[in-house]
Amino acid sequence: MNRKLVLTKAGEKMYGIANEILDKLSQTESQIKQMVFGEHGEIRISTECFSSYHWLPSVLKQFHLLYPNVELKIVTEATHIPLQKLLDNTIDIAIISDQINDNNIKYLELFQDEVVMAVSESHAWANKKYVVAEDFIDEHLLIHSLPMETVTIHQFVLAPAKVTPKKITAIPLTEASLEMVKADMGVMSMAKWALLPHLKNNPIKAIKIGKSGLKRKHFIAIRQNEVYPDYFHHFITFLQTEINIQ
Repeated sequence: MNRKLVLTKAGEKMYGIANEILDKLSQTESQIKQMVFGEHGEIRISTECFSSYHWLPSVLKQFHLLYPNVELKIVTEATHIPLQKLLDNTIDIAIISDQINDNNIKYLELFQDEVVMAVSESHAWANKKYVVAEDFIDEHLLIHSLPMETVTIHQFVLAPAKVTPKKITAIPLTEASLEMVKADMGVMSMAKWALLPHLKNNPIKAIKIGKSGLKRKHFIAIRQNEVYPDYFHHFITFLQTEINIQ
């Protein structure tokens, strides 16, 4: 009609029915996926260590490709008190290295890493094979945040030896702390994997802590007695697998 193709009455009927069928198929597919995978939902995640946020987003992005209808939320406000937030149901998963004895929390091992000291190439420690607690007495220690009880180097090295560095400064930005390290204005503890990329083009060295190194394990913490949907368990398995690959 008027040089345009238009649907006939039969075509209009077929078009309407076809759209209804396609909508029904889409709804059914979504319902079946939900039945099989329980894939519609939300997972709220936090970690006690800001350095974990370097690898976490890329893992979440990959999981989202498999489960596009599962919303993954990083709750940064829970950082440093993730277990408390887990117990009061503010988050669903806490990634931690410091366990507490609580029958309401279940821990699943995630990975192990090593903490090292970042120092400038001109620092007195630069040629040391490793440092011990007493070496910190005259040092300016840069940390990410207070309280000290949450700082790994304090928990496992300084506090047991009853050593307090000459000066302690909390700087929440890793890049700013590394700039101070480069200028030989302080020393900083970091996960070795997080520091390695900064060693290539910067006058910074990684020094081992203790003769055997300072190793720490990271865990996934969830609520012990809660019944979680299937997609939740799929996410935990995915997280464990991807982190170990990385």
